[in-house]
Amino acid sequence: MIEDKNQQRTPLSELGEFGLIDHLTKHFEVKHKSTIKGIGDDAAVLDFKSKQIVLTTDMLVENVHFDLSYMPLKHLGYKSVMVNLSDVYAMNANATQITVSIAVSNRFPVEALEELYSGIQTAAAVYGVDVIGGDTTSSTTGLIISVTAVGEVATDDVVYRSGAKPNDLLVVTGDLGGAYMGLQVLEREKEVFKVNPQNQPDLDMYTYIIERQLKPEARKDIVKLLKDLEVKPTSMIDISDGLSSEIIHLCKHSDVGVELYENKIPLDPQVISTCEEFDIDSTTVALNGGEDYELLMTISQDDYPKIKANPNLSVIGFITEKSSGMHLVTRAEAKIPIVAKGWNALNNQE
Repeated sequence: MIEDKNQQRTPLSELGEFGLIDHLTKHFEVKHKSTIKGIGDDAAVLDFKSKQIVLTTDMLVENVHFDLSYMPLKHLGYKSVMVNLSDVYAMNANATQITVSIAVSNRFPVEALEELYSGIQTAAAVYGVDVIGGDTTSSTTGLIISVTAVGEVATDDVVYRSGAKPNDLLVVTGDLGGAYMGLQVLEREKEVFKVNPQNQPDLDMYTYIIERQLKPEARKDIVKLLKDLEVKPTSMIDISDGLSSEIIHLCKHSDVGVELYENKIPLDPQVISTCEEFDIDSTTVALNGGEDYELLMTISQDDYPKIKANPNLSVIGFITEKSSGMHLVTRAEAKIPIVAKGWNALNNQE
């Protein structure tokens, strides 16, 4: 939250649109054979031969999806890539290329965008994707980032939201609620900073959950893990808007019901302790928090022996007939209807 007031500030106008694109993307390397032509022409050229292509896009808008008072630009660049790669992995596909478009106001100098693109470059390197194009334009409302991700998947491996069947197991990767609680800590410290700018927050005890908010990781590893285990999910979706919302999406697309067990939802100890500190129910956070970018899937019961000992995967419920409805089974064994109360960007307008 402390800013160096003596930073170099090169106006965007000094480079111009094409000069800026060249400047920001000069270090990007092409890694995939499917990338025939990347940045530098009117369009990218890709060749996937016999594989199916998956394509997804997400837009992040300043003061709707991120707050630059505590979101470093490098982290924002990294996260903007993760948001999209997560959708690719939710199709059981491998991400191969991305395009990045930004709309930016003149309050941002070139050096700020260098930080943003440094995060994008880091994400591309870590996850093995090629940056193959994009667009830049001006904005009167701050920073807007739009990333499109491309992936490839063998025809027999692709997984949709619509394949869940009664008696399938409901499985989730990782743990939930961390990103939301990290956001609560950052928002609290922002308010403290407004009152006393000299006060420096001690965030050591919140390291994990703050990282879950500022630098999430998409679950590329799960695609390989499932293949190694010889498990093909019957349906899958990424958890961006909250567990409850994603479960409802799966059930509606698959025309089924579900029983979700409260005591099976995986929670990190730091999430539990921070929920206690904020006097927030941890189950509510896990159900509705969002931005965890874990994967929610259904698998056949026949595959349970293959996953039961794996620390990356937790069975949290099972699929029922549609007529049974969608329910949370509480620790007290009461059944409560699952309601979508997760993130909705259209409810966050001024």
